[in-house]
Amino acid sequence: MSVTAEKAYFGRRYALSASHRLHVDALTAEQNRAAYGKCNNPHGHGHNYVIEVLVGGPVDRETGMVVNLADLDAVVRSQVVERFDHANLNLDPAFMGRVPTTENFSKVVFELLQEALLLGDLDCVRVEETENNFFEYRGE
Repeated sequence: MSVTAEKAYFGRRYALSASHRLHVDALTAEQNRAAYGKCNNPHGHGHNYVIEVLVGGPVDRETGMVVNLADLDAVVRSQVVERFDHANLNLDPAFMGRVPTTENFSKVVFELLQEALLLGDLDCVRVEETENNFFEYRGE
């Protein structure tokens, strides 16, 4: 397989629904309400998340692609969608000791994908929480 020297990017969107409660045990009930407002609801609340994955790399001369769409879909589905769709983020081991804010969710998704992607370089994970709120994580 031969590749060219330039770098191109391929982005793909995925959807899932999950719930969470923003809460820190070390804070008082009043402090949690002040920090998280309605997101501190004891019963949690849910979102229909849209996760965008951006992968960069050289364009393969034979295929004309940065990464194979089917390969990327398989990794995102197995590592992210199957794990988090219709789940309570507070109960996932990735959030033990970590508040499941969407900032942290973006970071967790990035870390899971970075470990699993064999081709291309994971450039960015963007998570849309609502039509007004989105979060990006690009690694450290």
